[in-house]
Amino acid sequence: MQAVVLAAGKGTRLRPLTDDKPKGLVEVAGKPILTHCFDNLIELGADELYVVVGYEKEQIIGFFGDSYRDVPITYTHQREQLGLAHALLTVEEHITDDFMLILGDNIFQANLGDVINRQFEDRADAAFLVEEVPWEEASRYGVCDTNEYGEIIEVIEKPEEPPTNLVMTGFYTFTPAIFHACHLVQPSNRGEFELSEAIDLLIHSGRTIDAIRMEGWRIDVGYPEDRDEAERRLTETESATTTE
Repeated sequence: MQAVVLAAGKGTRLRPLTDDKPKGLVEVAGKPILTHCFDNLIELGADELYVVVGYEKEQIIGFFGDSYRDVPITYTHQREQLGLAHALLTVEEHITDDFMLILGDNIFQANLGDVINRQFEDRADAAFLVEEVPWEEASRYGVCDTNEYGEIIEVIEKPEEPPTNLVMTGFYTFTPAIFHACHLVQPSNRGEFELSEAIDLLIHSGRTIDAIRMEGWRIDVGYPEDRDEAERRLTETESATTTE
């Protein structure tokens, strides 16, 4: 299965950790964030990795080279930081079937495999791992609303007044239909081409998008304290595994 990793951002909020390196190479528990992403994807069955790079891209390419754990890596370049939908379009010519997408600043210890199973068993047009967060934090994310069947019926990017506290986590599966939707997206008030807007276009075109509730945990490594929390949790998980 093909897998896409979005890793083009500058990581401004992670400074000083990103003063001299891209966010994806910031270490958590002794390994770069991107290494954690790649490990998750390969364990889920990824046999091709497509990594969207931008800021300090030479460092990422130099670190990983053209493969990781014998899985080939293809790099695409987002030359301007114009949003996730814009970044995703850089891999369009390479994707031939359903694929996984992970945001390259997220660390997971969660039920990612359930998302893959839903995509293929139920032939959904997309499936997302979602979680409930404290209401005061929901405005940091893409907020989802679902119907009684667990299907996503609306996504709003970083709303000032979130209608729910159910948010996207940064792990998705899509069919190639997402690329057509990305082409139709118009710049948001932030001047970016938002992935959430492309998802909304899929929904309104009648596509089925399933929400899979997260079991476990994930950390969106946006700030230095997030890195510290992710490191703490990974260390605890490793210690628990060692003592079993």
